[in-house]
Parts: sequence; structure tokens; C-alpha cells
Amino acid sequence: MKFIIAIFIFSILVLFHELGHFLLAKKNGIRVNEFSLGLGPTLAGFTRGETKYSIKLLPFGGACMMEGEDGDSTDEKAFNNKSVWARISVVVAGPIFNFIMAFVFSVILVLCIGYDKPQVYDVIEDYPAQEAGMQAGDTILSMNGKKMHFYREVTMYSIFHPGKELDIVYERDGERHETTIQPRFDEEQGRYLIGFYGSGVQKKANFVEAVQYGAYTVKYWISTTIDSLRLLVTGGVSMKELSGPVGIVKTIGDTYDASREDGVFYVFVNMLNMAILLSANLGVMNLLPIPALDGGRLVFLLVEVIRRKKIDPEKEGMVHFVGLMLLMVLMVFVLFNDIRNIL
Repeated sequence: MKFIIAIFIFSILVLFHELGHFLLAKKNGIRVNEFSLGLGPTLAGFTRGETKYSIKLLPFGGACMMEGEDGDSTDEKAFNNKSVWARISVVVAGPIFNFIMAFVFSVILVLCIGYDKPQVYDVIEDYPAQEAGMQAGDTILSMNGKKMHFYREVTMYSIFHPGKELDIVYERDGERHETTIQPRFDEEQGRYLIGFYGSGVQKKANFVEAVQYGAYTVKYWISTTIDSLRLLVTGGVSMKELSGPVGIVKTIGDTYDASREDGVFYVFVNMLNMAILLSANLGVMNLLPIPALDGGRLVFLLVEVIRRKKIDPEKEGMVHFVGLMLLMVLMVFVLFNDIRNIL
């Protein structure tokens, strides 16, 4: 059951991403040759109008294959024969649809369980926070200029900036206070500690607050994904920690197992949270300036805008093909990585 749920979540995210490309392509009069869910051989499909709709064997991934997308075409409805702004709108639609899905799911999640206020539950004796005068009940407004809307943002900021001096703005009894804290390394826990912690209690939200904090939730996951990539590039995170579809399915399955005993509601909430995380992550990853990804295509289109001249479609297609091959090599590495971590 857990694997079915995991594949269902993954498929919905990919389908909605490709739906963004599909709808904007149709809106701009671009011929879509095939719209598919999954990869590999076709299991089932039908043709309506000029488009074939199909389900593929492998449930990971999907495609919106447009005429003239990776080569030259004389068809007036071909992707490369449309205006540069029409093409840009089609390319960015996929990631934007992922962010929209993450936002909608986030609003539902906040309505269901509320949100974690960035409020200090207690301070640890003889640690920097207490020495700086912070107390239980203080609400953290910002850290080093970054606004805090959830307590989890406070935690993640500390994780992504270990040992960094913190300029903290907090509120107590309606008054703003400022302090500077130097986190202290805790030998027992093996990490830097500020010296306070949250309660984990969720604050209930009305619909207006749910919309507001739903947007903050998407912003949080986008920021977390970007910070994770930064650590990966700078060596703060090992390549061995990279996870692909197999690892994602396992994580979803483990989350399902952990929440199943608490009841259907908690399974729903945790699966919804996983979908938000993955949808925001998928949106960010696809905007990376890597050939074959939406971000790579966007780079070529922005260059075209600047130089006011089309780049040779055949040359661009070759670059994307090479990028795709490199991505396939990376996927093989990630697959072995997932299998090794599972075993």
C-alpha cells in the first residue's frame, strides 16, 4: 500500500508539472505530439486531435512532447516557430505549476493542523541564548536579517549556517529586542547550539492566515532546497546523501509506516507534507540552468532575447541531448546510491 501511495504522489507531481507545459503550449498554438505519464514503452493510450495521450511502463517521470522542440520544423505550430516570449511562458509553466500545487497543498495543510510559531518554549541554562537575556515566550522575528515565520525556519537556519554569529530580533510583551548570539559547539550532540528550543505546538489558523502561511510554507521549502544545493556544491553535504526516485519512494513509505498507527488523519497530513516538499523541490530543480532541464532551455531563450536572434535549433538540441545523457549518468549514480542506502 505504501508503495502505491508513494508512486501516486510522485505521479501527480510530475503530471501537474507536465500539465503546465501542455496548457501553455495549447494556449500559444503549439502542436503537442504526445502527453504522457511515465517513461519507457507505452502501456495504454489514445489520440485526440493532434495529441496522443499515453501511460508508460515506468511510473517515474512524464513528458509533454512538442513539435520542433529539439530541432528544426517547417510546421507553423512548431515550438521553435513561436515567439520567444511564448516559448518562455511554456518552459516556465512546468515549475510554476509545481509551486502552485505546493501552495494549494500548503493552504490545506495549515487549515488542517495550523503552523508552528517561531516562539521560544524554553532556554537552556548556561548557553548563549540565556546569557544574551532571551526567555521562554520570546517570539523570534528575524535572524541575520532573514524573517522567521515558523520555528522550523529557526532550526533550519542554524543547520545551514553552523557556528555563524547570529543577530537576532525578537519580540517580548509587544516590544522588539535585539541581541547577538555566538552559537556554542556541544560535544555531546556534535553540533552548534544557540540554547533555546520550541514547543512544537501548532497554532490554529483561519482561512486568511492559511493562505498567508501557505505562501510562507512554499517559500520555506524553496529556500531549504536552494540551501541544500548550496551545501552540496560547497561540499557541506556529501554526494552520497543524494536521493532519487527510489529513495523518495522509500522515504514516503517510511513516513506512511510511521504515521499509520496514529490514524488516517495523520497519514493524510504527513503525505500532504511530503507532496508539498517534493513539489517545491521539483519546481526548483527544474529551474536549474542545466541543459535538458527547463532552466537550461530558459537560458537559451534569455540569450535569444538579449541578442535578438535565434540560436540554431539543431545546435541547441545537441546541447540538450548531451545534458540529457549526463543527467542519465547522474540518475544511474543516484539509483545505486539509493539501493546502497536501502541495503
